[in-house]
Amino acid sequence: MIGGVARSRARYLAPVALVVVVVVTLVVVSNGLHSNSSKPPAPTAVQTDATRGTPRARRTRHRATYVVRPGDTLSEIAVKTGVPLGTLQSLNPGINPAALQTGQRLRLR
Repeated sequence: MIGGVARSRARYLAPVALVVVVVVTLVVVSNGLHSNSSKPPAPTAVQTDATRGTPRARRTRHRATYVVRPGDTLSEIAVKTGVPLGTLQSLNPGINPAALQTGQRLRLR
């Protein structure tokens, strides 16, 4: 009879323990999501000219070439690099837009 009592308790405790684990998991995940969304954005650093103390313009360095990746199309490359499609075609006159090969280098400027 003692074995039957232990088995009946386990029959009820296992589902209760499962529900407790699921609820605790949901609460932890929910708190994690809410705490990340309430953080203020990190301040952006502004570089200043050491002699004048005034902000200086950042120089943007444009890439000179692009290496074709699997699945790239010429129009996608134009969007990724910000170089107009016509400019890509004029800078790379020997390329066939329909037959780009992985690893092929394209001039961007």
